[in-house]
Amino acid sequence: MKNLKGKTAFITGAASGMGRGMARIFAQAGVNVALGDIDVASLEAARDEIAGLGVVARAYLLDVSDRAQMYEIADAVESDFGRVHIVCNNAGVGSGAPALDETPDEIFDWMFAVNTMGPINGFKAFAPKLKKHGEGGHIVNTASIAGVRIAPGMNNGIYAGTKFAVVALSVAMQDAMAPHGIGVSVLCPAGVDTNIYRAGRVRPERFGGPFEREISATMAALLKQGLSPDQIGRYVLRAIEDNDFFIFTHPETREWVMEWHARVMQGFDRADDLRARLGINAPPQPDPSKMRKA
Repeated sequence: MKNLKGKTAFITGAASGMGRGMARIFAQAGVNVALGDIDVASLEAARDEIAGLGVVARAYLLDVSDRAQMYEIADAVESDFGRVHIVCNNAGVGSGAPALDETPDEIFDWMFAVNTMGPINGFKAFAPKLKKHGEGGHIVNTASIAGVRIAPGMNNGIYAGTKFAVVALSVAMQDAMAPHGIGVSVLCPAGVDTNIYRAGRVRPERFGGPFEREISATMAALLKQGLSPDQIGRYVLRAIEDNDFFIFTHPETREWVMEWHARVMQGFDRADDLRARLGINAPPQPDPSKMRKA
């Protein structure tokens, strides 16, 4: 998408962190912003800040895991702004849970409901509206570098699982939206200076209610050394303009991803060995490109 001035963007998780950074950068480019968030106090402050940048800004109290509420908000945003061109499914939560087998069920439910179902709900609610006006548009889903690699020993398997799903779903969304001139990007940052680990403060009652979690001084320092939310916003704006699919904000993490894929390739090497040892001759697999055309 080019010529974004005067267009409207809807951003979830917009009251703080990367969502608020996106809102600021979009507003500086002349984009009107609909801000959705579950934190009402921070949401109102964010709306006032963005409106102060000279664009139309409205706030919508939203729990992205609530599908019915997402549909209601999508209708309200369309009614308030008219045509919506940009949708950023950004809201996310993190939780340094205990060992996987000791993690409470509500942590699993909460993280998948927000991090994975949130983007699905946003897509389903807004995609028909972007298609309807026929002017194209762009959808950005926030994943993580954890969505393209697993780091053994970091105890972030639930979070990574939610983000791996977002990457896969974004590929499917791109396939669905491309015929309508609507681009899709998936944001995969590493360290960013946000308060994602304080997301428990506004956890809904159906997932166990609010809780506070202390993070280590080392983790806090690492986050502070990360990119700023506004820097992330600049990456996202450029990806929308250039129709990039992957948005990698930390090129130095290339080695992490290569290490993960080396492990995947080792699995294939093992499969070659086992095929010979076990005498299993499977038929050739179909060509995905030919399947797509069919």
